[in-house]
Amino acid sequence: MARRFDGDRLVIASHNQGKLGEIADLLRPFGVAVESAAALGLPEPEETGDTFEANADLKSLAAATESGLPALADDSGVVVPALGGAPGIYSARWAGPGKDFMVAMRKVEDGLKGQDDRSAHFVAVLSLAWPDGHIEHFRGEVHGHLVWPPRGDRGFGYDPVFVPEGGRLTFGEMDPAEKHTISHRARAFAQLVDACFRKE
Repeated sequence: MARRFDGDRLVIASHNQGKLGEIADLLRPFGVAVESAAALGLPEPEETGDTFEANADLKSLAAATESGLPALADDSGVVVPALGGAPGIYSARWAGPGKDFMVAMRKVEDGLKGQDDRSAHFVAVLSLAWPDGHIEHFRGEVHGHLVWPPRGDRGFGYDPVFVPEGGRLTFGEMDPAEKHTISHRARAFAQLVDACFRKE
């Protein structure tokens, strides 16, 4: 049985404004006051894990320990089978120190030259940690394919080159409310809500 979240304040252990916005939107119906790690002056821990789960847990536990509040972290990325699963857990790092995702998307596209397989899937792992060290984490995935050139200026990261299965629009073109119903983060969040937020 997962531990229930029964507080009214939650730290979002991310300095990524796109992720913060999405997670805050998803949490709004639960009346939880959200504070970002950046606003609290919490440092970004080095992501030394070799899985999405390990990195999400590392971030949530660091924020919970530093703040004394429960903390929610996300580790996510795009997995491209034709690139051997890259960029995967290194998705943000492919954007470089300036976090230029145009550079990252171009790197993926360059790697796919001459490849027939343009399938990809987004992975998101949400990790909820308490200051006592207890952690719950949840994984969501959404499958689709990559397009070029990038389309749309909504979303963030690799959204402008990803079209979900059965769709025509990229995540970068899609209305955020529609994306929230099908995204990898929304799928992980649904599991989190069922396990930790909904009252019995």
